[in-house]
Amino acid sequence: MPHHRSSYTLVGVAFAILFTAALFTTCTNTPTAMEPKAMHAFAERYTKAWCSQDAASVAAHYAGNGSLKINTGVEAVGRTAITASAQAFMSAFPDMIVRMDSLVLDGDRREYHWTLIGTNTGPGGSGKPVHSSGYEEWTMSADGLIQNSLGHFDEAEYARQLQ
Repeated sequence: MPHHRSSYTLVGVAFAILFTAALFTTCTNTPTAMEPKAMHAFAERYTKAWCSQDAASVAAHYAGNGSLKINTGVEAVGRTAITASAQAFMSAFPDMIVRMDSLVLDGDRREYHWTLIGTNTGPGGSGKPVHSSGYEEWTMSADGLIQNSLGHFDEAEYARQLQ
């Protein structure tokens, strides 16, 4: 009997170690690495959200405390602020189309490359057409949403097209 008891003890200890390791790895708050196919599908949904004229649908792609910063502008933190940032573009360009040009996946690096096409006919708009490309550097949250997005585009070229 002592032999069986020590076997049961070893099995119990091994199970406890494996359970603790599994619990630790599934409950940590580190960013998740989505499969490329899933990441591409996420980027396609994000693109559709930008084209929808529903700013809250853009913000829904961000973690609750996620952030969006475009060039040197003020960082929008949280879904309410991100909704307001998206709405500013949607209001300025009621016919806005955003096209996903590419998605670069390199280790933990995520770059979403886009082109915005629209006419600045919103309130106080110039009525001028705009065709502007840029990209966002994404850091993903543990639940597969955007935690941080750093957006980049040529502001001088954008301003020139609005004149």
